[in-house]
Amino acid sequence: MRRFLILGLACLLMGWLPTAQAQQASPDDSAALELLEALDVSSYPAKGEAITAILQSDDERARDWLQALLDGRLQRTEDGRFVIVLDNSGRNWPVEDALTNESLGEMSRRDLNRIGINNALRNQLRSAIAVVDLYSPNVDRRRTSATRLLGEVDEELAAPLSELIAEEEDGQVQRRLAQALAIYQVESGQLEGVEALRGSLHPRARVALSRAANGDDPIVADAAREALASIEQNLKINRGIETLYFGLSLGSVLVLAAIGLAITFGVMGVINMAHGELIMLGAYTTWMMQQLLPGQPGLALILSIPAGFMVAALVGIAIERGVIQFLKGRPLETLLATFGISLILQQLVRTVISPLNRTVVTPEWMSGSLVINDALSLTLNRMVVLGFALVVFASLMLIMRRTRLGLEVRAVTQNRAMARSMGIRATRVDIMTFALGSGVAGLAGVALSQLTNVGPNLGQNYIIDSFMVVVFGGVGNLWGTLVAGLSLGVINQILEPWAGAVLAKIIVLVFIILFIQKRPRGLFPQKGRAAEG
Repeated sequence: MRRFLILGLACLLMGWLPTAQAQQASPDDSAALELLEALDVSSYPAKGEAITAILQSDDERARDWLQALLDGRLQRTEDGRFVIVLDNSGRNWPVEDALTNESLGEMSRRDLNRIGINNALRNQLRSAIAVVDLYSPNVDRRRTSATRLLGEVDEELAAPLSELIAEEEDGQVQRRLAQALAIYQVESGQLEGVEALRGSLHPRARVALSRAANGDDPIVADAAREALASIEQNLKINRGIETLYFGLSLGSVLVLAAIGLAITFGVMGVINMAHGELIMLGAYTTWMMQQLLPGQPGLALILSIPAGFMVAALVGIAIERGVIQFLKGRPLETLLATFGISLILQQLVRTVISPLNRTVVTPEWMSGSLVINDALSLTLNRMVVLGFALVVFASLMLIMRRTRLGLEVRAVTQNRAMARSMGIRATRVDIMTFALGSGVAGLAGVALSQLTNVGPNLGQNYIIDSFMVVVFGGVGNLWGTLVAGLSLGVINQILEPWAGAVLAKIIVLVFIILFIQKRPRGLFPQKGRAAEG
């Protein structure tokens, strides 16, 4: 595996392989055909020699052949023609001529014979492609190539690799090649490599340092142990940041789920057990929008934000007008009635849509991760949900502080009787407040659809946590809901690794019970006569 890698890089340095600057000679198809025919033999060592020959050739198609061979897409027809399979799914495969790149239409897989390789050849091919790709004008390809060389550098490759590092313009490629060189130096017992890897968080670097720490050279071993201790400290910091990030993302979901409940509970004193089903309806709205706009998950998600709000708000108005207005002042009966509504909504979804979970497609711009370093990456979907929760919170604060509805809501919350005497229509405020709180629950469902599957029981997983957030933060206080939701999310994330998910929730519940014993009105208690009474 080493021999062809060294030979390939030497060929590159001598100009035998094509570079971005080199002038390509016109390919000789008869010579190219001989190169490919050398691959179609039964002897694996002979195939390895053929791969080396392709690597030495000046044919600009060499990389495509090697990649196709690695992927199992380089095949031969019954009449001896070499082809590259473009898509090997289905019964008939689209193919193109390996020499001319001419499309040959579709062929039955029974009419094609794959050129087989073993694990040794796969490793050889990966390293060969990595060497070729170091000279690619494509930056992403060079980055992938540099990463593949980690742990693959040896004595003959070290010197030319130093020259490549000096010539490379992309900083990420330079760092990866420098790490690859430093790993070789560490494995060779060179103190220089230990110093170069002192701040590296890549697993390959840690493996090399661990071996050096157990080596025979006491100076290198001591330096390697110090470097490992420094790296371990950095890893702890990165794990802490990752735990905080996941805790905040979990907390943002709790904030979205609880903030609508905080509004309705604070203004109307209604314990709405159907709040979780309003969240579920928002999630199903997102799924239905994607069914209406197939192939456009991003647009469907954006349109789901107003749609989810309206659907949940309208259902909330129907619940308030149909049931809750007749049960004011009777909290126990309200609780039982809304619990019954929650069961009805769950069964309605099971009957109309399906009892099975539905998957909502995540848009491309929310997929993947933001890579900070080799030990820390932040998932984009959770980052977007966290930002969305903060935007919803800021919007609600503006509504409560800068609009007439917000002024009336605050007046009714603080003293309903006094607000009525000042001409505020408390019934209208109740309707608008319940619609607003229900609509925000729908927005929570839209966000949750990007983190988990959508099903009839989705809301049940968050209703208890939502009440805990509201009580812990202070009934009716939006700032309290934000602080409580984010805090409980972080606490849960810290406790789960060593206590388990169930025990962590029990510990949090006990903590809240003890906290409420000391501060019955929560972190941020309501102000006003009604709150004090």
